[in-house]
Amino acid sequence: MADKKGARRFNNRNNNDDDSMPRQRKIKKKVCAFCADKTLVIDYKEADKIKKFTSEKGKILPRRVTGLCAKHQREVTLAVKRARHIGLLPYTVE
Repeated sequence: MADKKGARRFNNRNNNDDDSMPRQRKIKKKVCAFCADKTLVIDYKEADKIKKFTSEKGKILPRRVTGLCAKHQREVTLAVKRARHIGLLPYTVE
């Protein structure tokens, strides 16, 4: 493949015949903690439980990080917002 200037682009990979297939990582599927253990309940009054689902800066962590299903992620988000509103969790950490 040529650029506009005529220079040739090269791939970053080595041109070995042995390494023709790219390596694929095995990604472990995260299981929702609340679906796995039915006794766990999401409650906005339990700030220490909810704090696990926020970052160091106080932001709510996304599903791909927490591993929660969509239903429980929505419940955690609502619980964090309620806990912030009554002052159990900070909006931001300075």
